[in-house]
This record gives sequence, C-alpha cells and structure tokens, in this order.
Amino acid sequence: MKQLVIFDLDGTLLNTIADLAASTNYALRGCGYPEHRVEEYLYFVGNGITKLFERALPEAARTAENVAHMRTLFLEYYTEHNTDHTRPYDGIARLLDELSGQGVKLAVASNKYQAGTEKLVAHYFPRVPFVAVLGQREGVPTKPAPDIVYDIMQRAGVEKVDTLYVGDSDVDMCTARAAGVESAGVIWGFRGRDELSRAGATHLVDTPDDILHLCGIGV
Repeated sequence: MKQLVIFDLDGTLLNTIADLAASTNYALRGCGYPEHRVEEYLYFVGNGITKLFERALPEAARTAENVAHMRTLFLEYYTEHNTDHTRPYDGIARLLDELSGQGVKLAVASNKYQAGTEKLVAHYFPRVPFVAVLGQREGVPTKPAPDIVYDIMQRAGVEKVDTLYVGDSDVDMCTARAAGVESAGVIWGFRGRDELSRAGATHLVDTPDDILHLCGIGV
C-alpha cells in the first residue's frame, strides 16, 4: 500500500481550463493581441504561467516586457475569477476522502503559482488534510524538475518506493521519472492517453477508483 500520493492540480484534481483561458484572453486583449479558443489552452498550460503567456502571445511579441504585462493583467483577472468555471473532476472528492481515511498521506505539486495553488485547494478541498500544497515558488525549479517531489517526500517522511505521483501530462510523467517514483497518468485530464504513454507513465488510469486500486485499497 502506498503511503504518499502526490497530485498535480490543473487537469488532475481540477478542471481549470475555462478559467485559465478566460483570464489569459483577458490579458491578451489588454495587450492588444489576438485571443485563443479554450481548446488551444489545453496545450499551452502545464509549465507555469510564464510559459503559458509565451505560448499565447504571437511569436514576434514574446518579449520579457509583454510577458510581464500579461502577468499583471492575468493575475488581476484570475484572482477574482479563478472559481467561475473550475470544478473537481467526477470522483475526486471521494478519492481523496478514501485515501485519507485509509491513512495515506496526500499532497499537491503544481506548476501554478503558489498563491493560486493554495487558494484553489483551500476552496475546493477545505477538509482534506494535505501534508503539503506546493506550487511554483521563487528559486525552486518548476516541474519536470523533481525538486518539488523531493520536498514533499521529505515533509511527509516517506520514501520513493512508497510514493505515487498522479498527473495528466508529459510534464508530470517526466517529473515522476526524474524523482524515481511510480507515476499514474489520468486520461480524464488535459492531454490524454497517447501523450501519457509516450511520456512513460508507469500506470494509466481511467477513473479515480483506479488510483485506489494502485494504492492497494479495495472499492
């Protein structure tokens, strides 16, 4: 039985894409650049908001100045609207309750900026006793660097062999591999089965209940 399960946030626990798209389009409008369809954002997100802005901006406009302006406008809007359309995926609340009830330690490891990560987790999962909720922080490399996983394992007092990392993208699978832990790629997220398979997911899961089975918990 796994002792620690680390979850990615966007595309894994929460479907955040509509609010991310609306907020980035707001910033693009404010900078005078074309907007994108929500579906395009499925491939823009995953590497932190700086990379999101670079991908959303026209290639010739990807300057440090424009990215900084985008960040200001995005945070202005997203801070107020990040729960407008965001929802937990079906079965996630039950999954977290079951794991916690069986004594499994839980954590969140996201490339979303720290304040946004904390706000969404507190809003949607206020009673879940996460041992750590970590996002993008100054001086800490973003995923797929394994630093965030090492930090969580140290806080939880759990070894690699007893840890499962759960995510929805190649970034997550590469993070788990770099950290030396098992990975579970969720097919309900932003990217899907093919990308997760190519990225070397240890397991592919179709439903949250599949994660319970991987942790040795019957349903």
